[in-house]
Amino acid sequence: MENVDYSMRKELPGVDFEEALDRVEAALSDAGFGILTEIDVKATLKKKLDEEFKAYRILGACNPNLAHRALTEDDNIGLLLPCNVVVAETPDGAEVSFLRPSSMLSVAGNEGVMPVAEEAEGLLREALDAV
Repeated sequence: MENVDYSMRKELPGVDFEEALDRVEAALSDAGFGILTEIDVKATLKKKLDEEFKAYRILGACNPNLAHRALTEDDNIGLLLPCNVVVAETPDGAEVSFLRPSSMLSVAGNEGVMPVAEEAEGLLREALDAV
């Protein structure tokens, strides 16, 4: 698993895209996150631009309890929700990337939401490890 400033990533060699997507959804569910949105980037680029692209899905994951706590602290924090998760096809299998909530919510400049961000990040790290 590789960490970039704003993301946590894990390569899944030998795992096809659909299996990776299933694993991610199950791991997120086990960590208390539901999927609010799903963007099929490959299908969208084909439809809108007639361009071919690899299998690439953006999931908007949300833990309702954590979202409620963050929104109670700062109701504008909804601009930074939900937590984005990317599942992408690679030449060797698939790759999963989770947005680090601490990096996203830090832009709000509200220290009151940071404990929520850190808790969410911990749960997402566990989910990523379980994928």
